[in-house]
Amino acid sequence: MKRREDDTVRAVSWTEGRLRLLDQRRLPDAIETLDCHAMTDAAQAIRDLVVRGAPAIGITAAYGVVLAARARYAQSPSNWKAGFLQDLDSLGATRPTAINLAWAIRRMSRLAMSIEGDPERVLLAEAFRIHEEDIEANYRMGDLGAALISGGAVMTHCNAGALATGGYGTALGVVRRAWRSGRLGEVYAGETRPWLQGSRLTAWELVQEGIPVTLVCEGAAASLLRQGDVGWVVVGADRVAANGDVANKIGTYALAVHARRHGVRFMVVAPTSTVDMDCPTGDRIPVELRGEDEVLRLAGRPLAPAGAKAWNPVFDITPAELIDVLVTECGVVQRPDDQKLANLMSHWKASYPTGEPLNGPATRPDRG
Repeated sequence: MKRREDDTVRAVSWTEGRLRLLDQRRLPDAIETLDCHAMTDAAQAIRDLVVRGAPAIGITAAYGVVLAARARYAQSPSNWKAGFLQDLDSLGATRPTAINLAWAIRRMSRLAMSIEGDPERVLLAEAFRIHEEDIEANYRMGDLGAALISGGAVMTHCNAGALATGGYGTALGVVRRAWRSGRLGEVYAGETRPWLQGSRLTAWELVQEGIPVTLVCEGAAASLLRQGDVGWVVVGADRVAANGDVANKIGTYALAVHARRHGVRFMVVAPTSTVDMDCPTGDRIPVELRGEDEVLRLAGRPLAPAGAKAWNPVFDITPAELIDVLVTECGVVQRPDDQKLANLMSHWKASYPTGEPLNGPATRPDRG
């Protein structure tokens, strides 16, 4: 896969016939990789947050489908599809909120059902294509989003960078482009508790590239925005509902409320594969709950007294009314709502003579 000069971090790759993931649980202390030889390995890696971020999860799932098909074909070349869809159901159950997971599995399974004979070559070509499309979309969104920034500082939340995508990043793609074009002075990153994706991952990415980054505890965000130095909050998304409501890492909603109160503009950067037109509003987006220990303990050590409980939603829903701009690879939507998103998606699909969008479901088995 071709790399651009500023495409320096890849969290997901296909190497020597296996899926290789950068283990994001180990950053920034160590750079380690995990090899997945089977679909179950990929599913466990998604579940355990070895890989995270909606686009990266979708790409990992696409490669996981290749591993599932390879194993089923090796077991029974004449009847490999028999248990294949059950494998994909298991893969799809790993992270319910990130729509890219279901999107990638659906795209790959539709193609798989049309294949006769050994499916690996065709499915691998499609997984490569999904991966490449994501990177190209990120560069396009970086250009579109950066054009809206005109100096000063931005704040971001969680990690929506190269680590969360196929490469370059969504929100951090905008940050990278704005920095290189002289439109950005500094980046503030929320710590993003309890997994600290902001401090461990976003800060790591930005430090690698020499982009000034200052960490902020979530509780300090309102005070920071009140000072007036931050012009934009820029975040990614795990799912965008048809009306423009957005699911993103827990804490995003509070940040959007603070931004509106203090006159700071709020930008969501997400590829069209993250838009779920079958989900009418954010109220219909499933919000994943994880174990209490992620809040009650840190690095194996207790943070709270025995007997205390914890509520640990991984995501929250930011209403469309708090979002100033939704940036996709197909265009910028100001103040998104159901009609504007419907227009965006219909125009996007109509742009292709076959009726198939660039990163829509595959229908031709001879690609690649």
